[in-house]
Amino acid sequence: MPSGRVHLKIEAGLLFGWTALAGFLLASRVISVEGVIAFVLAYAFSALFLSPDLDLARSRAFRRWGLARWLWIPYALLFRHRRLSHHPILGFVTRLAYLGAMIVVVGAVAVVVIGRPVRVGVPSAEALLATAVGAYLPNLTHVLVDRVVSGWRRRFAKRRL
Repeated sequence: MPSGRVHLKIEAGLLFGWTALAGFLLASRVISVEGVIAFVLAYAFSALFLSPDLDLARSRAFRRWGLARWLWIPYALLFRHRRLSHHPILGFVTRLAYLGAMIVVVGAVAVVVIGRPVRVGVPSAEALLATAVGAYLPNLTHVLVDRVVSGWRRRFAKRRL
């Protein structure tokens, strides 16, 4: 499989293309600046921190979490590498649900510590959609690159026999 660095280079290269498309859609007034910003930030965060390789305790994505990496240890124990975590849809959904659960737990602890609820603003539907698409695309790219490389290697290995 490609290394984490190769995946990140591919995802970063595609971000330029996606950003150019977003700029075109912005100029065409299809989306707003808020949508473009939400997309780019979600894409960058997802590429760096929500990689399908979070199921590997030694992956760069896992280490990027710094002191908070311990939050992903149960995830790594629950999911074997390249199984559900590398499903084009369910892999991303499981990471998103897991992250959401962690946010809820941390939020609940914060409420207990602070002693009052924490208010959070709700973004627009456009920003939420842009965030969802931006977060999903690097994960889909990662899985597709792994599948293409695996298929190519299998095909190449058969020719050598």
